[in-house]
Amino acid sequence: MAEMLNVTYGTSTAKTNALGQRPMQARTFEARAAQFLLLKAPPAAGKSRALMFVALDKLRHQGLEKTIVCVPETSIGGSFRSTDLTSYGFEADWEVEPRWNLCLTGDDASREKVKAFQAFLQSNARVLVCTHATFRFGVDAVMEGDGIAAFDRCFIAIDEFHHVSASDNNRLGVILRNLITRGECHIMAMTGSYFRGDSDPVLREEDEDRFTKITYSYYEQLESYAFLKALGINYEFYKGNYINGLEGVLSPDQKTIIHIPHRGSSEAFDDKFNEVGRILDFLGKHEGREPETGFDLVRTPGGRLLKIADLVDDGPGRDIVKSALSREIRGADGKRDDAADRAKVDIIIALGMAKEGFDWVWCEHALTIGYRSSLTEIVQIIGRATRDAPGKQRALFTNLVAEPGVETSVVTDAVNDMLKAISGSLLMEQVLAPNLKFYRREDGDVRAPMGTDAEGNITIGIKGLMEPPTDRARTICEKDMNDLMATAYQEMDRRVLLPDTAPEVATQMVLTNIIERRYETLDTEETESVRQHLAAHMNVLTLARREAEQGFAEAQSVFGASALADAKTGETKHDSVAAEDEEPGMAPNTLLAMVKKFINVRDIDIELIDSVNVFQERFEVASKSLNAEILAHVQSAMVALRINMSGDEARTLWPRIKAFRAQEGREPNVHSANALERRMAEALAWLKTEKARRLLEAAQP
Repeated sequence: MAEMLNVTYGTSTAKTNALGQRPMQARTFEARAAQFLLLKAPPAAGKSRALMFVALDKLRHQGLEKTIVCVPETSIGGSFRSTDLTSYGFEADWEVEPRWNLCLTGDDASREKVKAFQAFLQSNARVLVCTHATFRFGVDAVMEGDGIAAFDRCFIAIDEFHHVSASDNNRLGVILRNLITRGECHIMAMTGSYFRGDSDPVLREEDEDRFTKITYSYYEQLESYAFLKALGINYEFYKGNYINGLEGVLSPDQKTIIHIPHRGSSEAFDDKFNEVGRILDFLGKHEGREPETGFDLVRTPGGRLLKIADLVDDGPGRDIVKSALSREIRGADGKRDDAADRAKVDIIIALGMAKEGFDWVWCEHALTIGYRSSLTEIVQIIGRATRDAPGKQRALFTNLVAEPGVETSVVTDAVNDMLKAISGSLLMEQVLAPNLKFYRREDGDVRAPMGTDAEGNITIGIKGLMEPPTDRARTICEKDMNDLMATAYQEMDRRVLLPDTAPEVATQMVLTNIIERRYETLDTEETESVRQHLAAHMNVLTLARREAEQGFAEAQSVFGASALADAKTGETKHDSVAAEDEEPGMAPNTLLAMVKKFINVRDIDIELIDSVNVFQERFEVASKSLNAEILAHVQSAMVALRINMSGDEARTLWPRIKAFRAQEGREPNVHSANALERRMAEALAWLKTEKARRLLEAAQP
């Protein structure tokens, strides 16, 4: 198994305030006067309740008359049901009349629901909950009769906002753009992953600039948890069909959500019903279904009776299963009975469901079968396992995929599949990291090389870092880094995995191309400053991990492996630890401690940042779980698909060529055994040829 990421967290002292608001909710409520709000926060951070606080203030104190809450599917509508807020200190409760919660029954955009949507706007009711589809069709119907003015003085909340697109083909995006342009309603957009799986932005730049942004990171969320303190991301390879790979991956002792492959994908080997049946057979003997819940009952070889919720079967019985899953078991005191609620179901099997907004706090393991090309989908699936619950100390995401080059007939797929796995793990590493900000550190700088600013961002000084020269570049560095990183991870191609690719090709050439395409109006200096900050965000964690692993390896040689085993797994400490509090050579227990330890022992400059190719390093991790034959096949595929030398790559390699000549006293050899030296020799040949061509052209009359 390839362990791509293993993160542990400390414990913050964050508490609810006098209004009953958790830190993210309080941060959002502080911005309640803004007309357009964009809330970026992970699953289970409390976005739905944050919306309630803001909506009630807008209805009670800001002169708005109605709130419309839009969710992507009916199962998420329950998150916005009537909620007691006054008992926790707020001025009013959130109340939604059942008739105005259009997610409770029926199809998303049935005629009855569209009529109900129209009736709501004509009624004295204050709050409506509906799906994105009902909202789209409802707005169209209202526009035909009353025009866009019907939504003046409305507060419109869009949950899972990444479903919106700036494309003219995205109806929800067009509606939002028209409402923003008119400027008479208020809008709140909420998402846990503010990027899409395609090339379209969520909002046009000019529209997004009108939003007040509130960001709450995965790191802040997990640091505030009482129970969940570790998260792992693994990739496991199988041969044949994926049932063969379940051994050692699917444990009946872990509360698990299994997402079977998309239909039509190469990993799907049968119809969906038979695949579910094979999974049940793997777990044990089927003994029927529980009538009141619709859960399948499976007896394991050890005698344990598992309760399994089948969300793949879309027959009439699925509504019973969905209802049972959403029903929380409570004790006589009205509070959740943790033991009974946890025992309600053991495993959920899904296809296209149980992703965004799905709330099962007991989930410990998200097992996804088949590659997912959408990084948004990966983030959403991992979010199913990252909810805090008593007794849940660690969560795990496993992607079970076919061995590249065996079931995959085209060599290109082998490389692309590896890139998807690497991109997903790198993206999640950034999603799970603290909020980092970088500044230019000068010689004799009296500031600490690492600190915390007033907003809770971790500040790190880097020598030679180019500060943003304009307000526009500064805004991009402060607000757009997560979006840029997501784009970079999705657009990195097979070039960056080749053994003869210099790190600067990824950190300089590829990143520059990405920034120039996204921000066409930036000048060269602005682009370079954004590139350097982007490279720092992408590489500082890898540099810190490299330092930590080296220190841990050195300590093992001194103290012995067994004495430090707990340090590496992070199982013995769950407090927030500072690097100086750890034993010499101990692997830091949290991401923040790991970075702090690295900063304490190294001066960072921009050349060090540019010297890291995170894709190559992560590929080496993934390759350890492949046998020699498969690894050779993948490497051969990469070499066969190698892109010819381009002018951009040759110019990017020129500083490295000069350093090589100064150090070695010779030019790089095209016949060298070292792949990177051969590539430099090819670049030098290209540069010489290009120079000769230009001299010849200049000499011609």
